[in-house]
Amino acid sequence: MTTGTAGGLTWSLRDRTPEDLTLLADTVPALPADPSAWSDGGGVRVCVVDTGVECGHPFVGQVQGSYEVAPDPDGTLKVVDSGPPPDGTGDACGHGTACAGIVRRVAPDCDLYSVRVLGEGFTGSGDALLTGLRWAVDQGFDVVNLSLSTTRPKFLETLRSLADQAFFNGTTLVASAHNTPVESFPWRFSSVISVGTHREDDSGLFLYNPAPPVEFFAPGQNVQVAWTGGGTIRTTGNSFATPFISGLCARLLGSRPKLTPFQIKHALYLSAANVRVGEPETRIGEPGTRGAS
Repeated sequence: MTTGTAGGLTWSLRDRTPEDLTLLADTVPALPADPSAWSDGGGVRVCVVDTGVECGHPFVGQVQGSYEVAPDPDGTLKVVDSGPPPDGTGDACGHGTACAGIVRRVAPDCDLYSVRVLGEGFTGSGDALLTGLRWAVDQGFDVVNLSLSTTRPKFLETLRSLADQAFFNGTTLVASAHNTPVESFPWRFSSVISVGTHREDDSGLFLYNPAPPVEFFAPGQNVQVAWTGGGTIRTTGNSFATPFISGLCARLLGSRPKLTPFQIKHALYLSAANVRVGEPETRIGEPGTRGAS
């Protein structure tokens, strides 16, 4: 059996000691539980994989890079630079701009990038999604917002592999749950942060869900979002709760750049409004249970 490491991943501790894995204190620092004490996301690269982003929208601001999935003459899909506005393709229908605007509101100092994988009418293929996501993971973005999913089983294993690659290489994938109770991916994977919508009026409230697969609930009910033409609309959906959590991930990374996706997920859990850290636990089966007695 192979031991040691391969591609930077640890397979066994057989030929090393615990001291070899000692973490410096500043790589795993404590974070304030209150997100208002986190950074504004400066220096963190967030990629919105969606319908594109209307660059320069007043609720979005500057976009550091705009890309799209396009076919080669032989039909092979690849990611190409869309060019700066007004030459760039912008947003096909508003959805990506809405997501980017929410990320910008939550983490105003982050660097925003866009990869267009869907066209007008939210149409697109699973192959385009895979191409755009693979490119984003290979680029090593800090956070990737995926307010979309596919129900096609044939894409499941490739998506799972990409999600695992991102998790181990330090890219945090934040994915929206489907708006209806159907099987879709990649939000169902444990290596991503999955997000649904709550119906509370508090625009800054996010909650941990103790009954996954959806892990967090964030504002996504009747929210005002950026839309094409420099305007706004009010809309509802898990798609718009997801970039709220992506923005929080950017703020976490702006405060502690060395956090891994695993640590980010745990920090979000500890900071959720419904998690009471340090309170006495009750026995299993009693109200308020959070663990074993």
